[in-house]
Parts: sequence; structure tokens; C-alpha cells
Amino acid sequence: MNRDALRALLEQVQRGDAGVDDALESLARLPLRTGDGLRADTHRELRCGFPEVVFAEGKTPAQCAEAARALADAHGRMLVTRADAEHVAAVLDAVPGAEHHARARCLTWRAAAATPRGKVVVACAGTSDLPVAEEALITARMLDVEAELVADIGVAGIHRLLAEVGQLRNADCLVVVAGMEGALPSVVAGLVAAPLVAVPTSVGYGASFGGVTALLAMLNGCAPGVGVVNIDNGFGGGFLAARIARLAHRTD
Repeated sequence: MNRDALRALLEQVQRGDAGVDDALESLARLPLRTGDGLRADTHRELRCGFPEVVFAEGKTPAQCAEAARALADAHGRMLVTRADAEHVAAVLDAVPGAEHHARARCLTWRAAAATPRGKVVVACAGTSDLPVAEEALITARMLDVEAELVADIGVAGIHRLLAEVGQLRNADCLVVVAGMEGALPSVVAGLVAAPLVAVPTSVGYGASFGGVTALLAMLNGCAPGVGVVNIDNGFGGGFLAARIARLAHRTD
């Protein structure tokens, strides 16, 4: 159930096309869909503007598929993140037509296309950062935002970044993904006016400490206008950037 569906239900009652009892039965199914150890929050889109997302890690394939199907049925769209091969097979069976994004480890499905509002540009330092960057990209697009990817523009070859400044400046919000020394967000933030969400990755050699070095570098960056999410959290970065971008084009 989303705002459009709820509005349509209330209008049916107002016109007399649906009875009060029928409406009450529909509304009674709003808060939760329970299943095998899960409680799918089918009310979240009404509260927060976007449905609950299924985080596949730690769930059985059956639990993941059941949650995905419940959310798809309730909202007409679905996003599953951090899915392994068994999760993918189960969700594809439960939600026909779902799309698997292998590098990002995500699955998506939607009943109908939406008109994008706002623009996010996702930039990553190296090709090794692409799985996290693509998770951010897919997440932003599922939030009905136009999103583009600019890859392999790390500071070790600064000319690669400078060649893409025009595209970076054409965003309402950016997601900048980097591992190693985590310097890219500070450099980009000094070149653009839009807010920026920095995502550290676990890419790097031993002293990168699984992304802690990049995380601390981003938290201690000198360029203003940068917010930092957790290590490898492409979903969180894409979600936050999409919300910011949509607010830039809010009309209500």
C-alpha cells in the first residue's frame, strides 16, 4: 500500500464504489505481513516515502523470497540488497520479472515506471569500488531519481577526475565512493556546489584495515558539505542522496 493506492481506496469509498467494510479490510493489512521469522513492514512507504528494503545477508533464501514477494505485492516495487546466489534464485522464483544486478548483489522489481525527480551522480575512485557504487546507483534509481555513474576517477590520476567535473556539477546530490586513502570525496567537494555523501569501501591493502582508513579520512576531510556513511554501505549512500535530490525538486 502506498499513498496513491490509499488515495484511490478512499476515493472509491467517497464515490460509493467500495464499502466501508471493504476499506477497513484493506487497511487492516497495512502495518505488517508476517511470515517465517519476519515481519514485512508494508506501512513504511506511507510513513517514510519508500517501502522497506530487504537486506538478504543472514536470511534464508525462503525468508528473503517471502519478504520480497510481500513488499512487491504491497507496493508495486521491491529492492533486495546483499543477495547471494541462493537468495537470487529464490527471489526470482517468488517475484517473476525481477531483475538481478550481479555486481551490486541487488534485485529489483517494479510494476510500472515512475517519472524521476532530482538527479544523483555516483562517482567511484577505482574499478574495484564498482560493487558498492552500483549498489548506490540502483538504490537511487529505485527511489525515483535520475542517477548516473562516473567510474574510475581516483585522485591517483587527477586528470581523470577533472575531465568529468561538468557532469559532477550537474547533480542535485553526489555519492562519492572510494577505498584506499579515501581522498576522493574531499577533492570532489572542493569542485561542486551540491551536497555530497561519501562512502568508504573496504578496498585497499593491509593498513587500510578493511576500510577504516578511508572512513577516518572521510570523517576528517577538510571540505565542507560532506556527510559520511558506513564502510561499503552503497545502499545507505544512495538512499540519502536520493532523498536530498528529491527535496531539491519538491513541489508540494
